[in-house]
Amino acid sequence: MGVAEKEILPLNSVSVRATATEHHRRKAAFSFLKFFCTRLLPAYLFVYYAFGYSAKYILCRVSYLHHPRRYCTCDNICDTGVITTLPTHYTLPSGDQIPAVALGVWQASKGEVGQAVEAALKSGYKHIDGAWRYANEAEVGQAIKNSGVPREELWLTSKLWNSFHAPEDVESALDDTLNNLGTDYLDLYIIHWPIAFKKDSTELDEALTADPYPTWKKLEEMVDKGKVRNIGISNFNIPRVKNLTANPLKYQPAVNQVELNYWNPQPELLEWSKEHGILLEAYSPLGSNTQVKDTLAIPEVREIARELGITPAQVIISWHVQRGTVVLPKSVTPSRVEENYHVYPLPDNLFRILEKKATAHPPQRVVNPSKAYNLSFDIFDDYPY
Repeated sequence: MGVAEKEILPLNSVSVRATATEHHRRKAAFSFLKFFCTRLLPAYLFVYYAFGYSAKYILCRVSYLHHPRRYCTCDNICDTGVITTLPTHYTLPSGDQIPAVALGVWQASKGEVGQAVEAALKSGYKHIDGAWRYANEAEVGQAIKNSGVPREELWLTSKLWNSFHAPEDVESALDDTLNNLGTDYLDLYIIHWPIAFKKDSTELDEALTADPYPTWKKLEEMVDKGKVRNIGISNFNIPRVKNLTANPLKYQPAVNQVELNYWNPQPELLEWSKEHGILLEAYSPLGSNTQVKDTLAIPEVREIARELGITPAQVIISWHVQRGTVVLPKSVTPSRVEENYHVYPLPDNLFRILEKKATAHPPQRVVNPSKAYNLSFDIFDDYPY
């Protein structure tokens, strides 16, 4: 056997392959070390000294972006006051856990609302917020049935319309909603507006508007019957809440669903409600492109979205949850339905910027049906009588 053959033979041997593998390992380690020293470390130091974020926070943010509906595994970071987790649920006085983000189905037309509900449930939503007045409960109920999601995993909210405030009308109105949705109970039933109409009309029932306690007592009976698990109110200002809760209630209002958005943030109502154990729910959370300026085009909102790598809508929806409210975004576009479900903790400095901007201007309501209902007063006035 010649010398050349002896030199060729070891090329297929284990020892040479091991040497080659070790060479590649050292080369890879050197490449990573070079990348760490020249790219990663300088980038981290820049972020740390420029914005004050710790390595722990940065790692949590990366993890959170990959798993947006999972609680961050680290503790709330906070030598710097940065919030690193957002609640996925809130606990009501009953002990029930209400999901923080819901699909709202107001102004979702027939033929579209069912698709939106099915898209929402596929995206992970468990909370659907509807109302008898929306005239789409049957389609919502069919979509829930089609989804195959077990009823016990869902949170269904509906609302008692103004024409049914008379105690003798409450249960039949509720039964109609239950039948439409295909369920035998609601997780939450809300008085839709703090005004009552006379039956089968839009004429104001002054007695039940001035004193909603008889209506509330009937709702309490629905809780005791097991048809409703929690009861609440909607569009009540502080004086109206006080007017109701001055009575000997068996069950306190669990929630107050009100308009909350960048143009109408209602900080006083928010703080007062927290102090009195009433959870606020935010409808019209993104505002309106026609009645107020486009919230998603506000420079501060777009800048925060760019900085965090999320959409302007996600910035606003996350802001609502970070304020401590349930948020009810509405869309019938499947991609937007999914987008709206994912919330992210805003760094404290960015949250404070947004909160300051939102509360610096006079409030502008998107929804006020006072004129449409031919009322002689504004529904949102403190003392309309």
